[in-house]
Amino acid sequence: MDAGARTQSVDTIAALATAFGSAGVGIVRVSGPLARSIGESLAGQALKARHALHAHLRDADGEVLDDAVVLYFQGPHSYTGEDVLELRAHGNPSLLNAILRECRRLGARDARAGEFTERAFLNDKLDLAQAEAVADLISAQSETAARAARRSLDGVFSQRCDTLSEQLVHARVYVEAALDFPDEEIDFLAAPEIQNLLVRCRTDLAKLRAEAEQGKRLMDGLHVVIIGAPNAGKSSLLNALAGEDRAIVTDIAGTTRDLLRETIQIDGLWLTLVDTAGLRDSKETVEAEGIRRARGELDKADIILAVLDDSLHGAGELAEELKGCTGRVLWLHNKSDLSGHAIERQPREDGMHLWLSAKNGGGLDVLKQELSRAAGSGETGTGSFSARARHLDALALAAEHLQRATQLCNQTQAELAAEELRLAHHAIGSITGHMDADALLGRIFSSFCIGK
Repeated sequence: MDAGARTQSVDTIAALATAFGSAGVGIVRVSGPLARSIGESLAGQALKARHALHAHLRDADGEVLDDAVVLYFQGPHSYTGEDVLELRAHGNPSLLNAILRECRRLGARDARAGEFTERAFLNDKLDLAQAEAVADLISAQSETAARAARRSLDGVFSQRCDTLSEQLVHARVYVEAALDFPDEEIDFLAAPEIQNLLVRCRTDLAKLRAEAEQGKRLMDGLHVVIIGAPNAGKSSLLNALAGEDRAIVTDIAGTTRDLLRETIQIDGLWLTLVDTAGLRDSKETVEAEGIRRARGELDKADIILAVLDDSLHGAGELAEELKGCTGRVLWLHNKSDLSGHAIERQPREDGMHLWLSAKNGGGLDVLKQELSRAAGSGETGTGSFSARARHLDALALAAEHLQRATQLCNQTQAELAAEELRLAHHAIGSITGHMDADALLGRIFSSFCIGK
């Protein structure tokens, strides 16, 4: 959306900005043209911008609702870019509801989910990627994910997108020149400047996609499926990684009948482990259903832990099961304590092979390191930022258009190349909202909590 299309709201909104329930402090937030007058009516005195005021909040009958710290922020120097009022009272739900009721009586309406941050976006206080980072920061389930969201909120991701957009603008200028000056002796499309610029754009875009994918993994975690033949040690592995006995372990093949899930954290990254029924042909109804579910789970896996009993058999049958799977496969040769094979990791053509013992814990540290490596943890260093599925889709779309633009430039088809570059530029711009983003707003901000 163009900045010129953004307008200041004419109505005033109010909402509880802290979690519902009893607490030491609760905050009611108000934004809009009536924010100051509402605050002064409740406090019974004038408010000064950015000065904390302790006051008794009173209702229409003069009854004291609560004593509170009142803060007034004059727009545009506020979170939303509008006049903003914060009432910091005791965190009793009944008292806070009474304060909200008075705010409504004085002219405010209840805020929609995400409306405060939506107004910040509309008033150019945040771009779209930063606005989404607010929700990501609130929902982050690890310190690492929170830091990544904080970096996106600070504009790290947006700046990278803006830099790439600027490069695309330069590329578009060269191609447009080929269209505007067709009779010139200079072949703009063959010039080394445009070729080098397109290469740089594609290289920088590929790097940005890799970092964005890592950012999404930090926020969403990874789906890790443990699969293998009966009695290969899948449930023992789940228990060892979880650090507690979550799955029943016996010597009887087919003990695990259904999917068992456990969430763990490795290097600040959340992994959902799924223990599955042992893969084999079974006529027993319950076990067969468990095997069917196990195979279905493979389609959703980011990482597949293919567990082999190192003392019995190789990977042949299991390799057939994994054909067509998109998840990254780690081959785990379990029960090395029985086979006598040393604990080690060995890269092969079909993936990384690890020897370990889930029973005595040998090789688990190596496995955790490999899981972290497979997830990409640490690949982007301290510069990682949060990202969402729509960001990855936009970057992938931009890459497709940029690839086609490069091919068309090589074929001297300037008009078609110009259109592909425009579409690539638009795809990047949709991440930050610097292009038309009307269709995205409702879906994005509806996922926010009320009061944010």
